[in-house]
Amino acid sequence: MSQQLPPSAVSALHAGNKMEAIKLTREATNLGLKEAKELVEAYVATSPALQAQLQAQSSSSGSLLSSLFMIILVVAAVVYFWPD
Repeated sequence: MSQQLPPSAVSALHAGNKMEAIKLTREATNLGLKEAKELVEAYVATSPALQAQLQAQSSSSGSLLSSLFMIILVVAAVVYFWPD
C-alpha cells in the first residue's frame, strides 16, 4: 500500500487504541474497512515496540473480561443456590 497512516491514527495507535486508528484511517482516506485495517496493521508491523504495547493491552483486557465473567458466574451461583 502506498498510502500513509493519518497522524491522528498514529496517535490513536500509540495510545493503544487500534480500533480507533482504523476508524480514523477510514475517515481520513475514504478506504473500506478491510483496506484501512490492512494499512493500520502494516504500520504496526513496522514497529516492534508498538506491536508489544498493543499485545500487552489486548491480553490485559482479556484477563479483565474473564475475571468479570467469573464474578458474574459466582454471583449467579450464590443467588441460585441461596436457601429461601
